[in-house]
Amino acid sequence: MSQESFFKKMFALDGKCALITGASSGLGSHFARTLAAAGARVVLAARRVERLEALASEITDAGGQAYAVAMDVTDPESVKAAFADFADNFAPADILINNAGVSTVKPFIEHTEEDWDFVVGTNLRGAWRVAQEGARQMAERGEGGVIINIASLAGITTGGQFAAYSTAKAGLIHLTRNLALELARHDIRVNALAPGYFSTEMNDAFLESEMGQKLRKSIPTRRFGELEDLDAPLLTLCGSGGRHITGVVLPVDGGHLVKGIRSTQTCRSNENRAPGCLAREPGALF
Repeated sequence: MSQESFFKKMFALDGKCALITGASSGLGSHFARTLAAAGARVVLAARRVERLEALASEITDAGGQAYAVAMDVTDPESVKAAFADFADNFAPADILINNAGVSTVKPFIEHTEEDWDFVVGTNLRGAWRVAQEGARQMAERGEGGVIINIASLAGITTGGQFAAYSTAKAGLIHLTRNLALELARHDIRVNALAPGYFSTEMNDAFLESEMGQKLRKSIPTRRFGELEDLDAPLLTLCGSGGRHITGVVLPVDGGHLVKGIRSTQTCRSNENRAPGCLAREPGALF
């Protein structure tokens, strides 16, 4: 087998259909482009349909196949209607990228019930709802499938001022493991990607701030992730190269989780800060 044939076998998604939630921006739109480039037909789902249609046109113009569908993951009827729509008018999903997510950054004691419901309702309950509908359809067809939940470094470690987000992503990680166990009998693999800090619409302002630059210097690789850094992990978990991988949570974080204790300690003042020690800042995962 030639090298080209080998890599095509490992990563090609020809004949597959991939649903990406939260596809109107950020990681979701990038995942859609990546999967389309690998040969998958892609279903773009989100609330901002005009953005989805623009992305679908971009993918189609580049030679791919894309279908835009309105979906609000917090609304059960919207989710069911969207699945019925693309299954009837485009193709049923073999691959589900559970990516829709939101965040609220504020001290825990200032969180409101509405903040909690907004974040957990979207990031955890919404992901559960979409995964369940997707798994049902995959199981009924009997052809197997792949579910990838987009978790976060925040679901593995802790950070200041986003308790709801961190809790929701931790729950999503455990949901991933439970689904991997239950759905294996249907030949449905379930894994999670846990990105570290990547520049997207959700966190651009923070990463570009002085606080964000302090955070960057604390990452072992001394850089934030670039969206392309997620391509190979995503395609591995989606394609035949990952056919024996399920129940895995894969951090893509530049070594953030393996930092030494010196760089994770909280310092009491700038004057007394030890070399290599960064103060804990709002929104920082250390």
